[in-house]
Amino acid sequence: MTTYPGVNGGGPDDHQPDDGEPSDARLIEASLSAPERFAGVFDRHADEIHAYAGRRLGPEHADDVTAETFFVAFRKRHRYDTSRPDARPWLYGIAGNLISGHRRAEVRRLRALARAPYDAGERGAHEEERGAERASAAALRPALAAALARLSSAERDLLLLVAWADLSYEEAAEALRIPIGTVRSRLHRVRAKLRRHLDLPEED
Repeated sequence: MTTYPGVNGGGPDDHQPDDGEPSDARLIEASLSAPERFAGVFDRHADEIHAYAGRRLGPEHADDVTAETFFVAFRKRHRYDTSRPDARPWLYGIAGNLISGHRRAEVRRLRALARAPYDAGERGAHEEERGAERASAAALRPALAAALARLSSAERDLLLLVAWADLSYEEAAEALRIPIGTVRSRLHRVRAKLRRHLDLPEED
């Protein structure tokens, strides 16, 4: 069975340190009196946010979105709920709000990718050296890119937080500030819509 990212299910990994390092929440709390401690949050998550922004908008916007995400996070760190050890949902929520200012650029990118040829043979031949670029190309093969472009911005935000950012349903709900029941029902509808666009069989 062909698997497309976000169309079929998948589970998140634990992204918090397990080697005795402080959690994101502890770093943010410490940064209130020692601002330089916030650099630990940046070092831990900047590459991930940058990759997500690049996949959504292209490399020409990734640097700006990443920098602005952490600027906003630093400025609003006093509002962070320190009962939540992992700051990823919070950071992705900020990044998503910034990406929303580039909706036209995102749709243009998806439509351009939908028109581009996808060479599966090339993908296999350069698997080791292409790294993240290869993964992004695989995720945005033309049919999927075209289907993503046809989703509403809210549908695309939710789907890609789960499929690309690897957030759990609970984390996606936190990032988008919507109830988890809404996440479940909306994601079910979005995946069904994508399967129809991609001419895939319905799930049992």
